[in-house]
Formats: sequence, C-alpha cells, structure tokens
Amino acid sequence: MTDSPVPAAGAITAELIASFDEASVAELARRLDEDDYPTPFEGLQDWHVMRALAIHRPELARPYVHLVDQEPFDED
Repeated sequence: MTDSPVPAAGAITAELIASFDEASVAELARRLDEDDYPTPFEGLQDWHVMRALAIHRPELARPYVHLVDQEPFDED
C-alpha cells in the first residue's frame, strides 16, 4: 500500500479526518473499490474511515458515497 493517513489500527480522530485531501480520499476509494486487502480488518478500517469522511467531510467523500451506502438485501 502507499503512504496513507489511515492508521493500521486505532480510533478515527478529528485529526485523522482533517488530514485527508482530495488525493488521499481518492486513494482510499481506490483501495475500497479494488477490495484487495491482506485481511478483512484492513478493509473494514478503510470503510469506517470513508464512512466518517462521508459524515464529517461530505464534500470530499461525495464522489465515493457508493462505497459506503448499504443496500437493503433479502435474507430469504
């Protein structure tokens, strides 16, 4: 992976969210879209960061909101 502001593990802080710019959000979105993570937990961490960005910095996450939207599904 490239240099990423997303911590390997840990809390999503206001400082972390503030550290993102258009390029780093695009990189995060690319990783989520490719979904090629060594562990499911790394993908989940990125998803949580993108979700936090969608809530707190929607202007950056708007082009990638499809990556955090959850569609309803039929359990039958």
